[in-house]
Amino acid sequence: MLSAWLGATLSGILLGLLYGLAAIGLNLIWGVMNVINLSHGAFIAVGMFASYFMANYLHLSPFLGVFLVLATGVVLGMITYFISLHRIISAPELSTLLATYSVSLIIIGLGTFIFTTNPRAIDITMGSVSVGGTVLPMTRILTGAFSVIFTLWLYYFLYKTWSGKAIRAVSMNRDAAELMGVNTTMSLALAFGIGVALAMTAGALTATIFPFTILSGGGYELKSFVICVLGGLGSPLGALLGGLILGLI
Repeated sequence: MLSAWLGATLSGILLGLLYGLAAIGLNLIWGVMNVINLSHGAFIAVGMFASYFMANYLHLSPFLGVFLVLATGVVLGMITYFISLHRIISAPELSTLLATYSVSLIIIGLGTFIFTTNPRAIDITMGSVSVGGTVLPMTRILTGAFSVIFTLWLYYFLYKTWSGKAIRAVSMNRDAAELMGVNTTMSLALAFGIGVALAMTAGALTATIFPFTILSGGGYELKSFVICVLGGLGSPLGALLGGLILGLI
């Protein structure tokens, strides 16, 4: 009985860390830009397929390729911002809501056309670790570890670097930040880019332990909204804590 509880608790913690990472990108965009990103789940699915492509065609370990997914996600997110959000960032919230929903529809539509909705999985075996009689796959342990690493990286970036402080200043008062010489347009684009990159990174890590389709991001998007409510907006560590709560539940 004790072994079963220990196994459930450890699995919940590792899964919760991954949920937290998935929610951090949504949390950042929502907290900084006051934009509810309805394309969050679609970008998680993009990350899943990016990891699948690297593992099966480039023969690159998903846990090494995740850094490439992160960098690609920043660029893709910034491009998406300038195409879909830049001109309406100060418009009523419904406008940005519809814009991000449109991006989601485009990604899912193209993904369904190219990949269909057949389930896919990454064939990866890395052994397991026994803890108190509970066997944990190494892939789950690594996804949890990477989730913590990327959360701490975002915390350091937001609080210790000039660009991160600029993003926080824009989130507090955009007009005052402009008066202080902050390029608010690039700060908003970078915030959206990082949010998308973290969503894709979470998707890439999720693909190492669960099967997926182009539609799989929807469930994680819903969980991300719940975590944002639990952890509070604009707090990476709060999102990670919210993810842990949901994972344990």
